[in-house]
Amino acid sequence: MSTDKASKAEGRVLLPSTIIPSRYDIKLTPDLTAFTFQGEVSIQLDTSADLNCKEITMHAKELCFISASFTADGKTVEAEQINDNKKATTVTFVFAETVPSSSTIVMNISYIGFLNNQMAGFYRSSYTDIHGNKKIMASTQFESLDARRAFPCWDEPARKAVFGVTLVVPAELDAMTNMPEKCCKSLEGGKLKEITYLDSPKMSSYLLAFCVGEFDYVQAQTDHGVLVKVFTPPGKSEAGMFALECALKSLDAYDDFFGIPYPLPKLDMVAIPEFAAGAMENWGLVTYREVDLLIDPKKASNSQKQRVCTVVTHELAHQWFGNLVTMAWWDDLWLNEGFASWAENWAADQIYPEWTMWDQFTTGHLSYAMKLDSLKSSHPIQVPIRHAEEVEEVFDGISYCKGGSVVRMICAVLGMKAFQTGLGNYMKKFAYGNTETIDLWTAWEETSGMPINEMMSSWTEQMGFPLLKVIGETWEADKVTLELEQSWFLSDGSTPEEEKKWCIPILTVTDDGKQKDMIFMREKTAKIEIPLTSVTSWVKLNAGQEVPMRVLPTETMIERLSEGIRNKTLPVSDRAALVTDGYALVKSGHMPPEDLIKLLSSYINEDAYNVWQGLADVLSGLNTITQDDEGMNSNFKVFARKLVIQLQSVVGWEKRETDGHLTVLLRSIMTGLLAKFCANDESVVQEAKTRFTKFQEDAGDMQNLPSDMRSSVFRIILKNGGEKEWNDVKSYFYTASDQAERKFVLGTLGATNDDKLKNQTLEWAVSGEVKLQDFFYPMGSVVSSKAGAEVAWKFYQANFEKIKTMIGKGNPSLMDACIVNCAGGFCTSEKADEIEAFFKANPLPSNGRKIAQCVEGMRTNSKFFDKLKASELSNDSFWKSL
Repeated sequence: MSTDKASKAEGRVLLPSTIIPSRYDIKLTPDLTAFTFQGEVSIQLDTSADLNCKEITMHAKELCFISASFTADGKTVEAEQINDNKKATTVTFVFAETVPSSSTIVMNISYIGFLNNQMAGFYRSSYTDIHGNKKIMASTQFESLDARRAFPCWDEPARKAVFGVTLVVPAELDAMTNMPEKCCKSLEGGKLKEITYLDSPKMSSYLLAFCVGEFDYVQAQTDHGVLVKVFTPPGKSEAGMFALECALKSLDAYDDFFGIPYPLPKLDMVAIPEFAAGAMENWGLVTYREVDLLIDPKKASNSQKQRVCTVVTHELAHQWFGNLVTMAWWDDLWLNEGFASWAENWAADQIYPEWTMWDQFTTGHLSYAMKLDSLKSSHPIQVPIRHAEEVEEVFDGISYCKGGSVVRMICAVLGMKAFQTGLGNYMKKFAYGNTETIDLWTAWEETSGMPINEMMSSWTEQMGFPLLKVIGETWEADKVTLELEQSWFLSDGSTPEEEKKWCIPILTVTDDGKQKDMIFMREKTAKIEIPLTSVTSWVKLNAGQEVPMRVLPTETMIERLSEGIRNKTLPVSDRAALVTDGYALVKSGHMPPEDLIKLLSSYINEDAYNVWQGLADVLSGLNTITQDDEGMNSNFKVFARKLVIQLQSVVGWEKRETDGHLTVLLRSIMTGLLAKFCANDESVVQEAKTRFTKFQEDAGDMQNLPSDMRSSVFRIILKNGGEKEWNDVKSYFYTASDQAERKFVLGTLGATNDDKLKNQTLEWAVSGEVKLQDFFYPMGSVVSSKAGAEVAWKFYQANFEKIKTMIGKGNPSLMDACIVNCAGGFCTSEKADEIEAFFKANPLPSNGRKIAQCVEGMRTNSKFFDKLKASELSNDSFWKSL
């Protein structure tokens, strides 16, 4: 199935390979008042023997050119024409003389650029300093295609070059780039300073970065000798300590893991006030959203600590996997993001083993990946990219989460030793170069002796994943024989138009706690024999959820496994997987709805956080699906409430000194479910009101209302209050000490039951008071009910042009988030048709895949609702029998 490199490259829109850059010397002078910058760039170019032209074309976007020339053999030739192609985002310099072939020439260009407010390219952010004054800073976001907004270049990952950078900035400001300072001198009577930095290693243009502004910092040295700094807003240096600790430990861990020392002389991590993504792995100068880097040591929730840790470990994995060795083209984006998604969990597990990150992976990365990949609007991990702009659509859960899941599967198949050795060999062989997926497969084949390319092509080159169905079983006293069948799993249960097969590693575990020998299932059917320790033993296929697939067991297998759930002999990740698999199987029509509810009943005494992650998702999903049938929804809520109240009796509201990390996270899930299923219970309302009153008196009181519980309590208060409570919650946005605390308001304010206040929440979101990076959070908070979904969708339609203008030319992920939050809350085919028609009349080309996924998800939910109505779940007697 695997395609060769030449055929993969066919049809790509690339700059001509007859001129290749080897070095850039860039000088930038930003004006933080006029929001512009002056640029001068000198580019060393190598021309090929077959070059025969009078022009040079490179990428450029939103740049105004003043002059351009090339120098060869001591002679300088000025450009006669400068042709800007806005559609192709290129610029062509035309000369009177032929550009020399088989030569090294130097191109010199002078230009002016703009410090935009779109969080793309070289852009500006606003912030309030410690004295309450509004200030402007400048930073960069070049991935995927926005280095061309800062300087003319060959903006393609395979066109690696050395970068020399000089920044001219106000004397009172800090400025940094990928490498340490080389020299600094004062200009214009001391008002400006010119800083020249050491040359970068050979790297792709999207990894270059600059930051200019006011910063405090904390720093330390790793055990292996790398200086690490965390730059924070002035007055908040203490908030960088946790991220610094994570960076120090993970850098050394990656050094040892890859067998290659961190390649640069320093590592800076910078909190940016306005940032479209979570973070960006610029080599040696990693940039982050403030909330994903800075931790208030007194207020930070455990979930935020975990988020900061995994964002840091993700970005630092890229310093090797992505930066040192880079994909040759964007169709192998998953090589960067899939591996980093695996590595973030590996490194976090090394630093904080008590967090049990691999159990969390099951209900996090893996669950999200399979939700997306069960849609017909999904795409393969390796998706063909012709125009580079198409890559924006695949910065999604397939590249990140399914990619990470596939890497985890390979590790399970190879074993850690062969996995690690292969990676180290790959890094050494391709350091400072570019690769394709097949290069990594080859490295693992050489260390393991396994046919990795044959096995893995079925997982990365075709869309979707398998359903492994047990179609026959023979139970004996000391063994069980299972007949298995694989097919393409689709979430709506429809029959696929084509038959697909995967090379599936079959991993099994039984009640003795030992995983059995792995076998590979290459054909449509297979028969396996599993030894048992007793006549009542259970068997779990896909042990540890190491393989991204769904498993449909028999009724007998489920009955036996239910005992493993109740007595908790079944491992945590497998208990969680039975819930998430079961929900997907019922939704697709492969399992009766009644069986799912009976399975959920087995979890009445469950107390593991990772299992409750899965339970919470399933309970919330069923609540949303059944909301169009009042009777069924009422019965379901009574059922869900029993599970939640039982959890409350185990965890309780009160924070305890003995609480571990996972207990705190479990209490957060518990209060979240109380807000969803028990928000009108008198005892719950009173508890929330008491804690909210104390919070209003002292927002720093972490005993009565820890940050992990604030969102839930805010929702309960809003659902049971009116305008006063809405204003009380909103007011915290303006007094909160950091962005993490402000997000509690952003994510809950629309939970009020008052449609007028829901609309006010939406109006506030687009008023300009909420930063562009965050304005979709209040939109999502409105969709907490069927009525809220209608309010949000109507608002989105009425304000479509305004929202579109706000986002402008910024990252398409911002519009994706708006679409999911304002149009994704429905479960009927009628709404799917309406939403599809709206976007057909108001096209958003860069968001087409997200729109298709939303619409398909609604139609799937509509079919699911019909299945539930036709089942025993429609009868009161069924619920009474539980």
